[in-house]
Amino acid sequence: MAGNSEWLVPAAHKALDDMKYEIAAELGLPVHQASEDYWGDITSYYTGKCGGQMTRRLVAMAQHALSQTSSS
Repeated sequence: MAGNSEWLVPAAHKALDDMKYEIAAELGLPVHQASEDYWGDITSYYTGKCGGQMTRRLVAMAQHALSQTSSS
């Protein structure tokens, strides 16, 4: 199993980061993707909403992928 500093799929970090900022924009959160990943001005309520939406999308993507492989 990979440690905290290792990624099994290196591109996954950027993809998840892009998803996080896309959802933040949809929620109207005043954060911008830059060299610093600072969310200190955002309340835990809104960071939780962002994380919850990420989880929902990831689960939906996995369910879709599983349904495609099982029907093939």
